[in-house]
Amino acid sequence: MSQPVFGRLLTAMVTPFDADGAIDLGQARKLAARLVDVQHNDALVINGTTGESPTTTDAEKSALLAAVKDEVGDRAMIVAGIGTNDTRHTIELAEQAAAAGADGLLVVTPYYSKPPQDAVAAHFRAVADATDLPVMLYDIPHRAGVPIQTATFLELAEHPRIVAVKDAKGDLVASAAVIAATGLHYYSGDDALTLPLLAVGGVGVVGTSTHFTGARAKAMMEKFLAGDVAGAIADNAALLPVFTGVFATQGCMLVKAGLAARGFAPAVLRAPLLAASPEQAASFVAVLDAAGL
Repeated sequence: MSQPVFGRLLTAMVTPFDADGAIDLGQARKLAARLVDVQHNDALVINGTTGESPTTTDAEKSALLAAVKDEVGDRAMIVAGIGTNDTRHTIELAEQAAAAGADGLLVVTPYYSKPPQDAVAAHFRAVADATDLPVMLYDIPHRAGVPIQTATFLELAEHPRIVAVKDAKGDLVASAAVIAATGLHYYSGDDALTLPLLAVGGVGVVGTSTHFTGARAKAMMEKFLAGDVAGAIADNAALLPVFTGVFATQGCMLVKAGLAARGFAPAVLRAPLLAASPEQAASFVAVLDAAGL
């Protein structure tokens, strides 16, 4: 397989807000630099669900993307989350992301409307046709309401700009079938399934816990790919409580709680999300402490 189009380690970055709930571009720059320079991310996903994209405006999305791109420069790629359940709006966000300097697009299955598979395919093709940027499809049926079925992946893989998948379906057999039949680069969308997905041909992860585990998760992947399977298994076992613990409640809530405990930005979220409770925050920080993070 060729080198992964977006590298191996991507983090779906949270969006820092100030005490008044406005996007804090200074803190966003600081966090992006930390993720690239300390956690060794090859790319960052900006304006994804973990970035609270459902509650940020189009103008905020553009400003955040431009600020992060300016901060990291050519040290990492920037993938813009642009997916909505409205094809026209998704195309507008794709064009906006391209203008703001994105290197790629993350496009989730249209949610809530539960379109049939031919409509899902038409949606993705329309978005991929809108810019010259490479596209990562996001398959997450437990949120979107519908999966991207294997036959649909095989059809979409023929599009020259649809090159990757963020796989949060949790069906490794289906993922392996698509990997075997196409050139699509599969990234785990579930931190705990990163190593198993590599075993069937996956290339990396778009993580949430990787705000904290990034450098060690990347080392785990590199060990596996270099043939040190036992070392990778040991790393995975050590990190598994964090891979799973970040989703003990909503992932963004716990990432922000963990960052705040490490002296970073305050854990401010936009409704309907709330800051993690003291008990939830303490439990997650204890998991980080136990892992040495």
